[in-house]
Amino acid sequence: MDELEELYQEIVLEHNRKPRNFRKMDDPTCTSHGFNPFCGDTITLYMTLNDDVVTDVSFEAAGCAISKASASLMTQAIKGQTVDEAQETFGKFHELVTNGTNGNVDDESLGDLVVLAGVRSFPTRIKCATLSWHALRGALEGEETVSTE
Repeated sequence: MDELEELYQEIVLEHNRKPRNFRKMDDPTCTSHGFNPFCGDTITLYMTLNDDVVTDVSFEAAGCAISKASASLMTQAIKGQTVDEAQETFGKFHELVTNGTNGNVDDESLGDLVVLAGVRSFPTRIKCATLSWHALRGALEGEETVSTE
């Protein structure tokens, strides 16, 4: 494993051990519950929108390190974004973990989310990394429950 991969792995483990924005939110504007039937990971995502901007976002989850770390990183990435920007970030992240960037995604625009790029080499873990993102899309589109299937 090279130094960059080791750094990325450490960031994922840190976000699993101490997930950011891991809490139930009182009076969210929208929520969505996500479930990965393949492994049993679950997440409930809470968001507060103000004038089409994500002003607060949090989650509660039970799952693997990749699932929790992805949710933690996602909450940091989308806080302060408009709904359209959050949807765009979803698309870029999904492209990153499913296909790699292939020059189509600006890695810099994803910030720390690039630490999860390696999951694309492990197809069974892609659903772990994208569960919280499906919950994000569900919350933004008014879907109370979403699945990775």
